[in-house]
Amino acid sequence: MAYFFEEPSHTFSEYLLVPGYTSPDCIPANVSLRTPLVKFRKGSEESPISLNIPLVSAIMQSVSNDTMAIALAKEGGMSFIYGSQSIEDEAAMVAKVKAYKAGFVVSDSNLKEDDTLQDVLDLVEKNGHNTIAITSDGTAHGKLLGIVTSRDYRVSRMETTLQVKSFMTPLESLVTAPDTTTLKEANDIIWDNKLNSLPLIDENGCLKYMVFRKDYSEHKSNPNELLDAKKRYMVGAGINTLDYEKRVPALVEAGADVLCIDSSEGYTCWQEKTLSFIREKYGDTVKVGAGNVVDRDGFMFLAKAGADFIKIGIGGGSICITREQKGIGRGQATAVIEVAKARDEYYKETGIYIPICADGGIVHDYHMTLALAMGADFIMLGRYFARFDESPTSKLMVNGQYVKEYWGEGSNRARNWQRYDLGGKAKLSFEEGVDSYVTYAGPLKDNVAKSLYKVKSTMCNCGVLTIPELQRDAKITLVSATSIVEGGYHDVILHNTPGGTQH
Repeated sequence: MAYFFEEPSHTFSEYLLVPGYTSPDCIPANVSLRTPLVKFRKGSEESPISLNIPLVSAIMQSVSNDTMAIALAKEGGMSFIYGSQSIEDEAAMVAKVKAYKAGFVVSDSNLKEDDTLQDVLDLVEKNGHNTIAITSDGTAHGKLLGIVTSRDYRVSRMETTLQVKSFMTPLESLVTAPDTTTLKEANDIIWDNKLNSLPLIDENGCLKYMVFRKDYSEHKSNPNELLDAKKRYMVGAGINTLDYEKRVPALVEAGADVLCIDSSEGYTCWQEKTLSFIREKYGDTVKVGAGNVVDRDGFMFLAKAGADFIKIGIGGGSICITREQKGIGRGQATAVIEVAKARDEYYKETGIYIPICADGGIVHDYHMTLALAMGADFIMLGRYFARFDESPTSKLMVNGQYVKEYWGEGSNRARNWQRYDLGGKAKLSFEEGVDSYVTYAGPLKDNVAKSLYKVKSTMCNCGVLTIPELQRDAKITLVSATSIVEGGYHDVILHNTPGGTQH
């Protein structure tokens, strides 16, 4: 007879944290969100890789590319570059993150001198900034011919068919510096010459980097940057259970700091085989996460198979329809609670602490705090990061509102059939994700800072200053449906509600 769980599974929205004693030193400025990413012997060593904030971005086409990875690493988190692309393209994204020099920007807006003002306007709209390098071949590393900024043109007085070479600031009028210039030297030049940007060129006159005035101050204000031993930004990469024998070596060669098997369901022989291959070829030198699971059995299976961290969650993502398509999954809060208990059980038996990641089910910022309090060491987010400037999708105007595109890996658009592979045909038999929009939210930095300030404030309400303390001391209560309604605004008329609807 089938096994029936006695209790229904619950979501994060069905729980609240009960406040604890807040001492004088329990203020957000004193809270540390540092957390382990990969397994270690707790008590005798530190985790080989730790995050400075407990956030990682999802292994998705519409979320995690090199731009997102750099932006999130600046804040102390990590992106996992999506694996539903060619091995060469994924490795190139990883290499780009590792080669990135803080403060030195490879130009993402480039045109040729015979392009037009309309091309300039289109590029500004696409990338959101006004500094465009004009090079011989229109690439980021072509021979520099000039620069176009918003000061070089006026749309109201110029024809959009006008060629760039007629209004750009030419090379001979620019202040430039050799590509061997240090960041400090570059910023001295910027300040001395009252510049907004400084092109760095090689001995052949080819553009290498741009240094911007605003980036220097931003660099100085990123104390949580996630860096490796060589002071490079850290980045993860997704792999699957099919081409891992080729993909893993390429990603390791490109410099990936940690890998993660990207799958909707991780309690499988295919994940075991993938982990076995990595352990046999690389031992413990290559770190790899696995998942997803939703119960003790799944965790124990992957722990014994050699996973460095384990992801939790099936069907809880905003664009995931696995539950309604296949009828498998579990409420995310219940899944995190049970897997956290299994993690602690495994630690007591072996002395090895395997971090767990809550993947999916985060709707509100306070859900992050709940997930951590329930035992998650860090949180993987898709929709949350897809809303930001740094995600790889287009910003569009839909029904008078700015949105960004967001689609699931199991959607027809992504067609990431490898993620859902069960040993059958090499195709996506049916969808397990949707194609959608999310409300545009602006830059990652500002939004992450706001979300994490809420997390820190809530931790102070609970009387704790670290994530381990939160997991140890938090008091969590299940709430009724009426309590959930009571928790929002009610019995008032909102000023900005059309028609003055009463709640």
